[in-house]
Amino acid sequence: MQEKVIDVVGTMFFKDGKLLIDKPRKRPTFQMIGGSVESGETALQAAIRECHEELGDYAIFDEDNFEFVMDFYEIATSDQTTKIHFYIFKYNGELKGEVTTSDEIENFMWFGLNDDISILSNTLKNEVVPYCIQKGLIYNLEIDSKKKNI
Repeated sequence: MQEKVIDVVGTMFFKDGKLLIDKPRKRPTFQMIGGSVESGETALQAAIRECHEELGDYAIFDEDNFEFVMDFYEIATSDQTTKIHFYIFKYNGELKGEVTTSDEIENFMWFGLNDDISILSNTLKNEVVPYCIQKGLIYNLEIDSKKKNI
């Protein structure tokens, strides 16, 4: 019997050295902007669709600015028996407009170096945030500004 693997996407938006994350109403932790790839969709198409769904009608982004940056396998946080293949995209640009909550999304947060990692999903905590720190995508804006002024 072949093991079932679910394809999932996440998109990283950055502002001032912080990563945009959201808190679904049905989950205890914050997660990436994203979700499952539907039948017939590519990972990129799913990432764009999920951004439209989760960020709301007033968020403005250019669909041509999505860049695939990494993928990995892990066990789903919501179901410890399901294996997922996670495709991560980086948005190359500034998210404009306004993000809005919905029936699905309770809250948004710009996550930075000084924030508590215990609020994060395993995907963010174990894979995405360490990647972002290593690549200089999440950084301390105050320290970075002081370095530039020296």
